[in-house]
Amino acid sequence: QVQLRESGGGLVQAGGSLRLSCEVSEPTFSMFHMAWYRQAPGKEREFVASISETAGLLHYEDTVKGRFIISRDNAKNTVYLQMNSLKPEDTAVYICAAGIGGTYYPHWGQGTQVTVSS
Repeated sequence: QVQLRESGGGLVQAGGSLRLSCEVSEPTFSMFHMAWYRQAPGKEREFVASISETAGLLHYEDTVKGRFIISRDNAKNTVYLQMNSLKPEDTAVYICAAGIGGTYYPHWGQGTQVTVSS
């Protein structure tokens, strides 16, 4: 069973930065298309960013473009989300997802809380 474990969340002031990590317990990590989603209280889960198997394709949700950077280290089975210029509206649980091909993500982590104070 593929397991995903996020870390790096916390409380930060508006304008600050955080770096999230998601470690995947799967030796074939390099075969997975990875993504970050987020879910704010009372809202539906929304896509944040994704990265292809060799990091050749990156996609971002419009409100995070220019502020967030997704990356991966296949040697460490880890995907990252560098979040800069954080805003209160970025407050959410950030969840890592893994899948094949980038159109369906059957594997999900538990999430890590990010809270941005104004």
